[in-house]
Amino acid sequence: MDDALGPMVVGEPQTQPALGEHGTLLDDVLAQIEAQVRGAKSMPLSASALIDRKGVLALLEEARRVLPDELHRARQLIRDRNELLAAARGEAERYLERARHQRDELVSQTEVVQAAMREADRIIHEAKQAGARMRAEAEEYVEAKLANFEVVLTKTLQTVEKGRQRMSGLLEADRLTADDPFSG
Repeated sequence: MDDALGPMVVGEPQTQPALGEHGTLLDDVLAQIEAQVRGAKSMPLSASALIDRKGVLALLEEARRVLPDELHRARQLIRDRNELLAAARGEAERYLERARHQRDELVSQTEVVQAAMREADRIIHEAKQAGARMRAEAEEYVEAKLANFEVVLTKTLQTVEKGRQRMSGLLEADRLTADDPFSG
């Protein structure tokens, strides 16, 4: 008789995939779950399959363990984005401050006041453009990284949902087999 976590397979034992090192990515764990479900032996006259319950549950536990690492990386990416934006703002402010300082110096020279004003305005304009360009580049970079991470998380959630649906079907088939008086 199988215990609650024992294999549901009668006959050949299935090998359990290794869980990997501490740094195993969630995608790797989910791929192992998917491979185990896809490679499971089919039940005769049924769409259900027999899988190593203990192995799949261990892999699901590993997925739960790895998920916080993925979330931590997302939070770190957001912190990095904020730091990058703060640095871009600081650099733009320094450009503006230098431009103002240069403008003030040029204005103090009475014989070139008009030329100084034009030059100062040009420098301020360039500083604003450079700051805006740096800010836009930083936001584009972070947006691309967040979009990529969103795609990875969406695929991960879809894979987990598929695994849960398959497990639900397998558990229901296991329950029906246990309730069947002709199953032995």
